[in-house]
Amino acid sequence: MKKHLKVALVGNPNTGKSTLFNALTGLNQKVGNFPGVTVDKKTGACTLNSEQQATIIDLPGTYSLYPKSKDEGIVLDVLANPANEWHPDVVVFIADATNLKRNLLLYTQVADLKIPVIVALNIMDLAKRSHIKIKVDELAAKLGVRVVPISARKDEGIAELKQAIAESGEFALQVDTLDFDELGIQNTLTAIQQKLAIAQPYVALQVAHNYRQLNFLKPEQQEYIQQLLAETAFESKGLQAQETLARYSFINEVLFDTLIIPLQIDQETYSNRIDHILTHRVWGFVIFMGVLFTIFQSIFAWSEYPMSLIESLFIWMGDTAHQFLPAGALTNLLVDGVLAGLSGVLVFIPQIAILFAFIAVLEDTGYMARVTFMMDRIMRKVGLNGKSVVPMIGGLACAVPSIMSTRNIENWKDRIITIMVTPLVSCSARLPIYTLLIALVVPDYRVWGLFNLQGLALMSMYLLSMLSAVLVAWVMKYLIKARERGYFIMELPVYRMPRWDNVALTMYEKVKAFVLEAGKVIIAISVILWVLASYGPPAKFKAIDEKFDSAAYTTQYSPEKIDQLKASEKLENSFAGMLGKSIEPAIKPLGFDWKIGIALITSFAAREVFVGTMATLYSVDGDASRMESVKERMAEVRNPETGNLVFTLPVAFSLMIFYAYAMQCMSTLAVVYRETKSWKWPITQFVYMTAMAYVASLVVYQILK
Repeated sequence: MKKHLKVALVGNPNTGKSTLFNALTGLNQKVGNFPGVTVDKKTGACTLNSEQQATIIDLPGTYSLYPKSKDEGIVLDVLANPANEWHPDVVVFIADATNLKRNLLLYTQVADLKIPVIVALNIMDLAKRSHIKIKVDELAAKLGVRVVPISARKDEGIAELKQAIAESGEFALQVDTLDFDELGIQNTLTAIQQKLAIAQPYVALQVAHNYRQLNFLKPEQQEYIQQLLAETAFESKGLQAQETLARYSFINEVLFDTLIIPLQIDQETYSNRIDHILTHRVWGFVIFMGVLFTIFQSIFAWSEYPMSLIESLFIWMGDTAHQFLPAGALTNLLVDGVLAGLSGVLVFIPQIAILFAFIAVLEDTGYMARVTFMMDRIMRKVGLNGKSVVPMIGGLACAVPSIMSTRNIENWKDRIITIMVTPLVSCSARLPIYTLLIALVVPDYRVWGLFNLQGLALMSMYLLSMLSAVLVAWVMKYLIKARERGYFIMELPVYRMPRWDNVALTMYEKVKAFVLEAGKVIIAISVILWVLASYGPPAKFKAIDEKFDSAAYTTQYSPEKIDQLKASEKLENSFAGMLGKSIEPAIKPLGFDWKIGIALITSFAAREVFVGTMATLYSVDGDASRMESVKERMAEVRNPETGNLVFTLPVAFSLMIFYAYAMQCMSTLAVVYRETKSWKWPITQFVYMTAMAYVASLVVYQILK
């Protein structure tokens, strides 16, 4: 009995694979990339029993082992290559019990790889409700594998599945599902098996079909296979069609005595009845706008109390640190640098959590798939297809994984355009900037007792980003030339109640990623920024000290006021101030001063750093005797020349528009380069987005001013 098993979850999209992964692993999850391939790898730890542990590998969903995208290619690469470090000891094949015939096509392909397989019949609760009867024992006997009925959403059958995984070495390998003699290519397969030392004939067949895409083949092996296939007149497309027909013949034979589906010719499913409304050409979009409105109203309404608690906590921590720690540079660095920078971002955790909770609910209920379907109509008019909607909606969370998800778009032109416009969609990193600036200049006022103006302003920023992405895609349709046409095939899942523990897990994962990833960048930049803002040319700082120590100031101002004026002038003449002053002429027409200029530079690493930068700058510049939240500090800041408030409505909206369009994210540029294998596209993206940001911000400021 093996004490530690590697278990791969394999299945079609929308079969509940991710839900089962969460049920098996809980919080013990890690996300990374497969070695040498920029494809997400999600793994988790699972305790099978007191003696056995398992590493669960959540492979990308696929309809076939014949890959049409990088995500699907990695499934074949992992399963067909025993030398791959993630090659599993056992495969758990997740099948939708309500659509068993279609799901079993992929199962037969996986079974012929001769890795031990367990079939997890998922969504059994819905199958029973639809009066679908599956003779589980007879199905298991015909396939020669263990079949375990489960409902991953309800945690039903999970214990039985764990037991089956633990006992996977004790039952025979599955029966053959394909007669290779009927394909008439036995000599070709034998030659490949002997040359590459491959035990299973179906692995050899997959190598013959996909030798150009398999990472484990060496160049000389690929050349040998190419020559062999030319000599034997191997015809890939025809053989794939022949194989598919043979597999469905086997599947029909298996299901004839094991599956009973009631005739429901005139009975329409409840999901279809709901779709008549939610995907209606007119009412579907009206309802979607209502859903968005609810989300953004809730972000402000529900987060107010927890945000005030977090603000109070950081103010208390700062006051306590100043009270008990010795005065000096180290204390100032800790309080005015690190603590102020972190507080400026961590205070937005409630809003981030609420946003991701809503996104998780929309995905879990099946509504997000309907949004993708509806948006396909618009996408086609701008030269894209519905598959582009998935990364664009994912951009609401983060552009980096969304751009990586464009690998599922087969059409090169559609994929490039999607990559180029996805960063325009307002991501979660922009949310702290939007909510801070909106809270500063938009009154917390309700129209007709229902509509909160702040929520409407936030919703307008997100709608603007979506509209801008679509318009830019329409322009790029004419600028980027390609002849191939894209297509959109999508299976709509049935509507289900959200699985609340799954929603909570998603919130936890996203908030954790936001805090850890943003936190590391913020701490590093806060320390550097505090040093740059606290020190400057010695001669200048000495002259400032002498100026404020003179009788002209000591007789006119109190010591506290002198300290405040001295801190302000030192900040302006510090290294950070010099940096901000150098770009101030370029950004002044947008309504920005040199302090905002510093934030624009530092937040190029990550947009959310803007708030931390503001917190650090105004902590260095402010009254050290009292701690305030970043919002309170920014609300009081005045222009020293005019005496007017700095963050007025024109400045705030100009700044939001700038961040809505500007490419202020090094990680996104890096992943665009990695996905396109060329600097041409990230450079183009940076230039056009920066130009859009500058022009749009200039127009908004000049009009509102």
